[in-house]
Amino acid sequence: AVELLAHPGFVERFRPRVVSTTLALAWVAAGKRAAYVTDGGDLSGSVHFAAGIALCRAAGCVVTGIDGSPIGQAGRGLVVAADGETHQLLLSMIRGGNRHRT
Repeated sequence: AVELLAHPGFVERFRPRVVSTTLALAWVAAGKRAAYVTDGGDLSGSVHFAAGIALCRAAGCVVTGIDGSPIGQAGRGLVVAADGETHQLLLSMIRGGNRHRT
């Protein structure tokens, strides 16, 4: 996910910011941000992520690991997007690195 920050299309379209995880996920759930992306291990049980993940799911957001798989013990990282199109675009950027252009 760190490579994503260097992706020109990501920076141009999403204007990333570093904020509180809980607040950032709440903003996605409320429609104030398009997405939230982070790397790491299983984040679903973390006190820093669990409430935000539940809120996003209740709001109908797309919630997966950084590779697009379900989050949980076998997964890693987190990609939460307000809609399927944004989620697919982010996964494409993550998989393609800097080669993908928007």
